[in-house]
Order: sequence, then C-alpha cells, then structure tokens
Amino acid sequence: MITGNIQHLQAAGLSPSLIAAIDRALSLAPAKLEPGRYELQGDRLFMNVMQFVTQRPEEKQAELHRRYIDIQILLAGEEQIYYGANGSARECGDWHESDDYQLCHTMTEEQCLTLTAGEFVIFMPGEPHKPGCSLTAPQEIKKVVIKLEFAEPG
Repeated sequence: MITGNIQHLQAAGLSPSLIAAIDRALSLAPAKLEPGRYELQGDRLFMNVMQFVTQRPEEKQAELHRRYIDIQILLAGEEQIYYGANGSARECGDWHESDDYQLCHTMTEEQCLTLTAGEFVIFMPGEPHKPGCSLTAPQEIKKVVIKLEFAEPG
C-alpha cells in the first residue's frame, strides 16, 4: 500500500507506469465526469468514477484483486479505508474472475487510513482493503479508482 497527495506524486516514490496512469486519468478531469467506467487503454488501463454515501465499517466487506493494481483518488469528501497486509484477508467468499474481485469479512491486524480530497492510496494485488467507510457519520464522496493491469516483474 502506498499513499500520498496527487500534488506531490514524485515525492511518493511511484514507478513511472503508476505516475503515467494517474496523469492520464487526471487529464480527463474525473471530478467533472459523471459516475461510470472510462477506458484509458482498453482493459489494460481504465478508471471508474464513483459518487456514493460512505457507510459504517461494520456494514462493509474488504475486497481483494488479483489482476489489477487499485489506484484510489478521493475527489470530494472524506473517507476511511481499512486495510491489511497481503495474506491477511479471512472468511472470503467466491472469486469473481471476470470482475477481478473477492469479498472478505475480516482482515487480521486491520489498520485504518483517512483520505481527504486530493489524496490517493494504491493497493497492489492481494492487499485487502475496505474503502468507502464513514469517519463519524455517513457523507457523500466522489472518487476515481484507476485500474492498472498488474505485470509480474521478470
């Protein structure tokens, strides 16, 4: 997991491919777009613009991905994201291959991160995360989730 502010991408130590994916998505001004999927490079790189009301953490499940790196940028509002280390997800449901996700009820040694507008978090495949959680009360947020196909090194 990597976190930072979109105004300081270089300071986050991101790879050139991650910076290029973020720059490409932000060039489309996702804050002004309607919610939905926007292809940037076919299935290899796309983004989902989302607008929804956060929920209490106990109402949500963690998610896992295998094929894509998840780059989440908060555009408006505040949200908490609970997360765990690779391999920490427990009580997981069926794998949804075509949509690249699996939902899990718990994570061992769960941690929490608060995002405000302009901040991002990157989850690598296998890192469980539970986004869209409210801080104290539910609130509407807008975010963009950039999906970059993961290529194993080597």
